[in-house]
Amino acid sequence: MTTLVARAPTRLDFGGGWTDVPPYSDEEGGFVCNVAIARYATVRVRPAGTGESSVDTRRAADSALAEAAVRRAGISGISIEIASDFPLGAGLGGSSAAGVAVNGALCTWRGDAIDRAMLAEQSRAIEVEDLGVPGGRQDHYAAAYGGALALTFGDTTRVRRLSLSRTCKESLERRCIVVYTGQSRISGDTITAVVDAYRRRDRRVLDALHRMKALARAMADELCAEDLDALGQLVWEHWQHQRSLHPSIPTPLIDSILERARDAGAHGGKALGASGGGCVLVIAGDDNVDRVTTAVTELAPHIVPVEVDEAGLTCMRMSEGDRS
Repeated sequence: MTTLVARAPTRLDFGGGWTDVPPYSDEEGGFVCNVAIARYATVRVRPAGTGESSVDTRRAADSALAEAAVRRAGISGISIEIASDFPLGAGLGGSSAAGVAVNGALCTWRGDAIDRAMLAEQSRAIEVEDLGVPGGRQDHYAAAYGGALALTFGDTTRVRRLSLSRTCKESLERRCIVVYTGQSRISGDTITAVVDAYRRRDRRVLDALHRMKALARAMADELCAEDLDALGQLVWEHWQHQRSLHPSIPTPLIDSILERARDAGAHGGKALGASGGGCVLVIAGDDNVDRVTTAVTELAPHIVPVEVDEAGLTCMRMSEGDRS
């Protein structure tokens, strides 16, 4: 028998997150700068041997996501296994990576050509429409396309890949320190609260979102210019606006990690995703990576390795029994 293996990467959101969430993105236009990293959701699809399809995963949300995708695809008689090599609830866009991987696997199983934008939108539609999980678009596009991206949201989504030289890529991987706080997040509740504040035209939230969007555009420019010091400083300013969106976004541990990092010489940092826990990104200086790493791991010892993923979604067939 043949097994189809699909995998999709997670991401680091440098800036602009929240502006990709409707209705802000539809009414005001959004912009996100992010980069995919080599922490993956991996999906295996094989014949089930029966007329019924089954899903095997360690997370209930992934099971519901896969079952919804199978229903939409109209495919029966398959077995789906989902695994991940990153912490769950980490703010890395892991559920979106799983969604893109599942939909990509089913698309390839049917023999259809891969359309990355379509898969990103389909993955988000399942989360929002089928599972009732509020959220934006950036995670799905990072998982589908990979690489460093400048994403513009509005009537349509425009994807611009930011070209990173080998030197810039290696520097980014070395200087970006991602620590997992070990604290759980309930991002859906936070997203709903921020969206409600936007709909009320809360001036504090509106001003913060507008500034975060502008900062994300500047981040894309600095990445292209390979100025990671400036990128770090923009990320730090972004966090000041991001944390003001809702009281549940910052936590005492996140604040302590970022304070330690800045004291050790980091240029900037922020919580990833909707926050309230999960992972924290710190951008160290070129000459103080070890010192900054030591400072932050005294509070949160779990480091998530950072390696840029350039490929995005990949799908391949292999012989049954080959688990590599």
